[in-house]
Amino acid sequence: MVGEWIKSESPDVIGLQEALRHQINDIRKMARSYSEYGVGRDDGKSRGEHCSVLYLKDRFKLDKKDCGTFWFSDTPEKIASKSWGNEIPRICTWVRLIEKKTNKGFYVYNVHYDHRSQPSRLGASKLIIEKISKRKQSNEPIILMGDFNAAENNPAIKIFKEEPLKLLDTFRVVKPDEEMVKTFHGFRGGSYPGGKIDHVFILPNTAKISSASIVRFNKDKRYLSDHYPVRAKLGFIKP
Repeated sequence: MVGEWIKSESPDVIGLQEALRHQINDIRKMARSYSEYGVGRDDGKSRGEHCSVLYLKDRFKLDKKDCGTFWFSDTPEKIASKSWGNEIPRICTWVRLIEKKTNKGFYVYNVHYDHRSQPSRLGASKLIIEKISKRKQSNEPIILMGDFNAAENNPAIKIFKEEPLKLLDTFRVVKPDEEMVKTFHGFRGGSYPGGKIDHVFILPNTAKISSASIVRFNKDKRYLSDHYPVRAKLGFIKP
């Protein structure tokens, strides 16, 4: 069902979380227009959950010299490392994509934060800010997205909206007063206030956001995931 939905909706870029290798393979068999970048968090290859980035291969190409995965720890380049109270490895997979038609590039950072350790979540945010600030093409826009396991008032989220990045939550730009935003539903469905823990962020003054939504798609109350996907439609502003 996930593969069918992706094929039907055809987003330009998709961030998966908690995706196992066989699940990604199944999705790509259904949605053959996508290429993929990502590794398993347990071995830096195929074992364990991935934070893979899918992208339309006819529209974008991957900058193979400017992509990777880092672990949320004091040694982020060490595979499967963990330092800040997270009992299992947590990762960010990032890519630089280049639009073939224009040769313009942008970065995508796709994350899955720890569900228990607040020190891990806050440490992850600080590390991501450092990584984004030091990206090779510092003039290019970024998208930061994923399952942060942290709501909007959590310090691990609020830090993104402060200096030096001052990121924008695409959903809140479009729907600043919406209250029915809970994204974790445990396959039960429904619409509830509070608790948006899945986010899509961008740098200010880099894109026009035309829409943003929480995707509550289901078939006979069977859902795409235990979280509602979050979605944003944006167009980068030419520098």
